[in-house]
Amino acid sequence: MLSKRSQYALKALSYLTEKYQKGPVLISEISKKKKIPLKFLENILLELKSIGVLDSKKGKGGGYFLIKQPAKIRVADVIRKVNGPIAMLPCVSLYFYERCKDCDEKNCMLHDMMIEVRDATLNILEKRTLVDLLSDR
Repeated sequence: MLSKRSQYALKALSYLTEKYQKGPVLISEISKKKKIPLKFLENILLELKSIGVLDSKKGKGGGYFLIKQPAKIRVADVIRKVNGPIAMLPCVSLYFYERCKDCDEKNCMLHDMMIEVRDATLNILEKRTLVDLLSDR
């Protein structure tokens, strides 16, 4: 399930995509336009800044802005950075693999099906970028 944190991150990034190369955007503007609680948004934007998606400018005319082209920021990467694994089970995750404590992967009735679910999901999310968030409306 996509966390509220990931949903808010993608909403904020979609707004910054709309404003790409038009100058920094105030956090209060993003919060108001996308209906994201300000305190929650502050933490999300700081996290996105720390992973190299955003930067900020202080003072008059300041705010947040994308430092990469929106067409080069994949939705899957944002979700992984903000939410963690995309896979529904840790034993099928590509980047966050963990062995299930109470399961034998070779004899698990869910394992193979969850690999298919992961692959189908990734097939979409790996191809989609922030630009696609705007065109999908």
